[in-house]
Amino acid sequence: MKIHPNEETLDGLLRFPGEPAPEMLRHLKACARCRTRLACILRRRDPATVVPLRSVGATDYDPAFERSLRAAAGWELTLERERREAAGLFNELAEHSPEQREILLRNCPRFHAWGLLELLVERSLETTRQDPVRGEELGQLAVRIAGFPEAERYGAERIRDLRARAWAHVGNARRVRSDLEGAEAAFTSAWSDLEAGTRDLFERAILLDLTASLRRDQRRFEEASRLLRRAVSLFLELGERHRAGRSLVNRATVHHHAGHPEQGIPLLHQALELIDPQQEPRLLLCAGHNLVFYLASSGRFLEARRAYRAAGPLYRRFPDAWTQNRRVWVKGKIARGLGQLAEAESMFLAARDGFLAEGIPYDTALVSLELALLYAEQGRAAELKRLAGEMVPVFASRQIHREALAALAFFRQAVEAERAGVEVVGKIAEYLRKARHSPELRFPEGPDE
Repeated sequence: MKIHPNEETLDGLLRFPGEPAPEMLRHLKACARCRTRLACILRRRDPATVVPLRSVGATDYDPAFERSLRAAAGWELTLERERREAAGLFNELAEHSPEQREILLRNCPRFHAWGLLELLVERSLETTRQDPVRGEELGQLAVRIAGFPEAERYGAERIRDLRARAWAHVGNARRVRSDLEGAEAAFTSAWSDLEAGTRDLFERAILLDLTASLRRDQRRFEEASRLLRRAVSLFLELGERHRAGRSLVNRATVHHHAGHPEQGIPLLHQALELIDPQQEPRLLLCAGHNLVFYLASSGRFLEARRAYRAAGPLYRRFPDAWTQNRRVWVKGKIARGLGQLAEAESMFLAARDGFLAEGIPYDTALVSLELALLYAEQGRAAELKRLAGEMVPVFASRQIHREALAALAFFRQAVEAERAGVEVVGKIAEYLRKARHSPELRFPEGPDE
């Protein structure tokens, strides 16, 4: 076989039972690249039977890989049945209280199924975005099921792999809830399970990516960037281009949180080439929007305007308030940078009102300070006082941490004392950007200083 088989051909080896053609087997024995590609497909379709990638190198091909290839079609039928049943089992568990759920799990082995375990792990990550408490609960449930002896019929090492991912999702949910200590403990368990499992490179890359998000929120930016660089490398090695694109977006975000958005710009250009718009269209929007935002934040306003126009179809595809308020905000940043001050003011006011309506105090504060900076630059003291007078009462009644409130109170005092020039407003805005994900960060001009 002189030509490498495409992914459809390799996938067909799993879909249709029977012996692979001798020519195909000879090619797989000789071609490390195609063995790695086939191992990736096996893992995606059949995580309970795939051999670890470490055992399919160029010099260590052995009968285990061939047996896995030949067994995959039969296992696929079993797993497809379990996956069809998983939703019903999930709904059945959801109808019961935690105490009743525990009794069911202890006494009904039918819940100790790979399909349900897989579904819980997936739902944990999806749910965390909107409800991190529920996301953590689902992840913990997956951890619990993976611990039952019956689950080991799928292979002890592979169960440890999936439990590692469940622990990682528990940790991610805790991170989103700002429980960084609890998140650290969950990720420690995840790494321990992964090392006791197959040490599969795909699972390692996923865990590297999620751990990096925790390191980012811990402000350990260099470590976060290093972990993501390794995750991207592994995903690309495994042919997981879309996941590599997601990790690049994450790495660009690390640079933004570190105060260096310009370093994230080339990463986002790479990500946009890798992300599959059919698989995760909102991720593509996130990458496109972040590119516009980072260009504007870096003072590259003409480039930002071009990127904004290129992202137009993506923005129109998502008419939700969350997306549109951020679109209006970045459009205001670009307008201000290009000297279109009336348009910038209009955009900032619209974005501020939108964030207020959404009940998102922190973004409201940040865009309000952009508006304040615009007023300070123009010497519009009356508008600045009115804005300051509106801000503190609104935020005091919302969930915004104490140090951020101290910064906003300082801003109001400075305005009333007519000391809120461009430098003061800029300093407060910079503090709020840094403190957004680090509520323990002290405001340097607080009352105790």
